[in-house]
Amino acid sequence: MKKHLQSIQLIAAVVVLLSGLTLLFIGAFSPPRGEIHNSVLIAWGESLTFVGSIFGIDYSYRYRSKKLDKDDSEEK
Repeated sequence: MKKHLQSIQLIAAVVVLLSGLTLLFIGAFSPPRGEIHNSVLIAWGESLTFVGSIFGIDYSYRYRSKKLDKDDSEEK
């Protein structure tokens, strides 16, 4: 179950990242050409924040759970 959840998180992060990147490229090539509207940049930033939070929360949880497991095994 845990591996399945990690796969879903990774897929969601990649989809959001590619969506944000696509939005950024579309914004760069739509009129006025070469100028990216602030709303596109905000959406890109939110996409990166979402992806970063997915990986950051997962990493933090794994690190803390391993640390707690290590501390528990040392106490025994």
